[in-house]
Parts: sequence; structure tokens; C-alpha cells
Amino acid sequence: MTDVKTYRSYRGLPTLAGLATIEEAARPGLSVEACVARLKRYHYAFLRLHEIFTARITAEPIYELKTAFSHHAYLCAEHVAALRQRIGEMREPPLGLEEIPHVALAIFFDEILAAPTTEALLLGLYEVALSALDAALERHMRDTNPLTDAPSIRVLRFARLELADMVDFGRKAIECLVGDATYAGFREWLTELERLLQISGAIDGAERTLNEEKPARRYSATPYDYDRVPKRDERFQDVWNQGVNAESFLYNPDLPAKPKTLMMLYKRLREIDVPEMMASIITETKGKPWDYYRDMSRQLWDEARHAMMGEVGFVALGVDWTRARITVNWSHRLNTECTPIERHAVLYFIEQGLMTKTGKRYEWEVGVESGIPLIATIQDYDWADEVLHAQLGRLWYIPAIGDWKTALEYGDQCWSRILSNWQAVKDQGLTSHANWWPEIYVQACKAWGEVPNLKVLAFNETYADARADLKNVTGSA
Repeated sequence: MTDVKTYRSYRGLPTLAGLATIEEAARPGLSVEACVARLKRYHYAFLRLHEIFTARITAEPIYELKTAFSHHAYLCAEHVAALRQRIGEMREPPLGLEEIPHVALAIFFDEILAAPTTEALLLGLYEVALSALDAALERHMRDTNPLTDAPSIRVLRFARLELADMVDFGRKAIECLVGDATYAGFREWLTELERLLQISGAIDGAERTLNEEKPARRYSATPYDYDRVPKRDERFQDVWNQGVNAESFLYNPDLPAKPKTLMMLYKRLREIDVPEMMASIITETKGKPWDYYRDMSRQLWDEARHAMMGEVGFVALGVDWTRARITVNWSHRLNTECTPIERHAVLYFIEQGLMTKTGKRYEWEVGVESGIPLIATIQDYDWADEVLHAQLGRLWYIPAIGDWKTALEYGDQCWSRILSNWQAVKDQGLTSHANWWPEIYVQACKAWGEVPNLKVLAFNETYADARADLKNVTGSA
């Protein structure tokens, strides 16, 4: 007699396509109804996490956190999409994905969104929310049938891989930024967060009891107000400076390719202003299909990745990027002077300009000509990303305006209106528009073992000024 314990496959081959043993698959596991109920709660959790990561990008001053939040928002968007698809496969239309699973769970995420400091936000997100979500997914994989619910398990396995990466980043960030005294100051609030999870029955609802305790609010007692004003940490100096025109240098046919790579890296790192601006579009645009938020989050993450490409390129070339002036003008003015659709119009208009022969192909060609393989790689992928972004603009922005011609003209109008005024910020005492180029170029020349080219050094000034700059930064003219 054969049973689940004595059953043998042909010549001992792995059973059930490697998903599980017969014994494991013989357990009933979760019903479709129970499975869907849990999946909907995971969907809600990833949806709220995406909201929180996105909403906190702009006003977060620390560059490493700004880029990490951009990445983690994108990952959450992808998992929301995967869960929506899986739920839709399980006899679910209408899906009911806009329903709040439990009031205490809503307050739980509201509290984290409204966390008053960066330190509190890190603790709420990574130490409590993401860890609780991962525990729920792990429990689902234990409770469900590994054969009948194999499609759900696949979705959750991928989610857990990336949750582990996010939790690991958060743990390290907390170790670096949250001291014992700060942690002690938020311990009571963290306990309240755990209590909210208990009242809601945990992320998955599997621990639900008859507890009728009324969930309480602390930081979210006053509804969260999105801060659209970009913030930067202390490494970003003179953020209004427009004293160096990177584009005029880059497109000057009389200048060599190698120093042009420095201007391209500056342009890449300067792209940190795009996540700051796109976060405002995503946060303030309501009622779109989820694919809109997913695609916009992908572009936001790509732009943060471009900034990090610039960071890596500078460091690899032996240049201190903090000596350049990574400006905030663009995101600040768009966020404070334009509506979300106007910001999207400007974004699309600029992207179309990047598709011309003086756009991304040209930057890649300069990278190849420079003889620096890393720069060629950076520009190769930057170009590929921007082609995708132009497609996303055609998918989501043009239909919101009308036709291509009208959409492009509207973008041109919006961009012309908010173009930063070089003299105005100087008159306001925000900057003197200092010429930071000589110091950056000379740093690179030292790393390259080359003598600075006076013509390159002087592109932004007279030769006499260039000689003076060269003497200031090297000690000799």
C-alpha cells in the first residue's frame, strides 16, 4: 500500500516539478478565499509603503536616503502590480483593492507617513513595517499549499528577496543615524505601532482577535501635509549656483572629449532633482490606473540611479563631487510654481530634446571618444533609460493633454515660464554664481597625471582669469 510517506517517484526524481514533496502538497493549506484575503492585505501594505517612500523623497535632505527611498518606492510599486495581477487570477473581479483592510492598519501606515524626523521614519519603515510584512509573507508560504497556490508563492518569493534587501539597508541606516538616545525617545511610539498591528490582526490578518480596542493616533492626529520643497544635506554647497553652463561646455566642438566627461558626470549627479520633482507629481496626482504610478516610479528610480552614476563616475576619476555645485533650482521652482501636470509637461518636453542628435547619442559618443570605459558604460545605459522615459511620456502625458503637437507646445510654454533667472537668484543673495569648474578640472588632471589645458580651464572666463585660477589651485601658472 502506498501513502504520502512511502510514495516514490520514477527513479527517485524530484516530485511535483520541484515545488514540494507529495507529503507537503497533501496538506490542504489555505482556501482561495483565505489566500485572497491575505494577498489583498499585502497589496495594501506595499501600496502604502510606496506612498510613504515616494512622499518622503523630496524633503529628505540626506542624499543616500533620497536615492534609497527612490529605489524602494519602485520595488514596492512592482510588488503592488504583481499582487494585483495574482488577485485578479483568483475569481476576484471586482477586485476590491481600494478597500482598507482594517482601520488600525490604515492608522499604522498613516503614523509612519507622518513620522516627524528622518530617524523616526527609518525606525517605523524598516524596523517595524517592512519586517512585519516579510513575516506575513513567510507565514503565508508556510500556511498555503505549495502546489495549488504555487503562483502566489512565486510572487511572494520574489517580494521576500527584495524585502530582505530593503530591511538590510534600513538596519544599516539605523545603525549609522539613530543613536541610543534617539531610539529611546521613539520607543513608546514604536510600541504603539506594534499595538496597531496587533489590533489589526498583523499585516496578513491571520492574528485577528475579538479585540475591540479603539486604535489611537499620535503623529497622524494632524493629517500628513506633503512637503514639496526639496531639501539637501550639507555636502550640497551653493545649491542656487548657475555660474557654470555645463551644456555650453559639453556641446563646444573645440573642446576635447575627456574633460567633457566631467560635465556629463555633473549633469548625471544633478539629476537628483528629477526624483525630487517626480515624487511631487506621483504624490499629488490621484485617481490614475496603477500602471501609471508603476511607470512613473520606474522613471523616478532611473533618475535617482543616474545621479548615483554621476557620483560613482566622479569618485572613480578621483574627483570630489561636493566641490561642484549640484543645484536645486529646477526641482524647487517646478515644485513650488507649477501644477503636477505642468511639471509633467516640462519633463516630457526636456525628454524629447534628449532624443535629438545633440542629446543622449552625442553624450554616449563623447563617452566612447574619451577613452574612459566607465563613462561610455554610464552614458550607454543613461541613453537607454531616456528612450524608455520618452515612451512613458507618450503613454501617460500626451493623452492627458491631447495630441503630440499640443502636448509638446504646452511643455515648451511651461518650461519657458519657469526657466531659472540667473540674475534674480544673485540679486536675492542666494548665490554669487562662483565659477567652480577650475577646481574640478584640476582635480581630475591630477588623477589622470595630466597638465591642465588652459583652453579647457578658461572656457567660462578669460585666459587671464584662468591663469589666476590655475595658480590658486595648483600653486603655479
